[in-house]
Amino acid sequence: MRLGVIADTHGLLRPQVFAAFAEVDHILHAGDLGSLDLLTELQALGPVTAVFGNTDGFDVRSCLPEVATIELDGFDIVLTHGDQLGSPTPEKLNAAFPDAQIIVYGHTHRPLLTVVDVVVTVMNPGSAGPRRFKLAPSVGILELEPGIPPRGRIVPLIDSAD
Repeated sequence: MRLGVIADTHGLLRPQVFAAFAEVDHILHAGDLGSLDLLTELQALGPVTAVFGNTDGFDVRSCLPEVATIELDGFDIVLTHGDQLGSPTPEKLNAAFPDAQIIVYGHTHRPLLTVVDVVVTVMNPGSAGPRRFKLAPSVGILELEPGIPPRGRIVPLIDSAD
């Protein structure tokens, strides 16, 4: 199973996301959508699980949870924006969600893919929305296959306007 991982769109869904997510089976959005319309656009690509982030308004917060747990291909996944932990780190997230095998978060806008406590995969896809902190926009891809550890990668969203 292939997952498209995205966060911090802040109302901007770059066209490159459609190419990056062309063959995904499920999309995880780790908050700061900016608009429910963006969620509708992502749903055109496939099923979406999403959470709200700290900058999302009441319209988004009334439709989405702060934390979502989902089981996909035998993996227990936690999806959160992460702002409830202050400045989230893989270690803080692992402590907050000890039963998760995969933790996906956003908030920092900094892409990260790491393993914590030997078996927990933690991914922040970076920010797919407007540029902040001079970081290139990006998304993530996670490959799940029962019986083997998840494989993942960060995918930069190249745009000549950036």
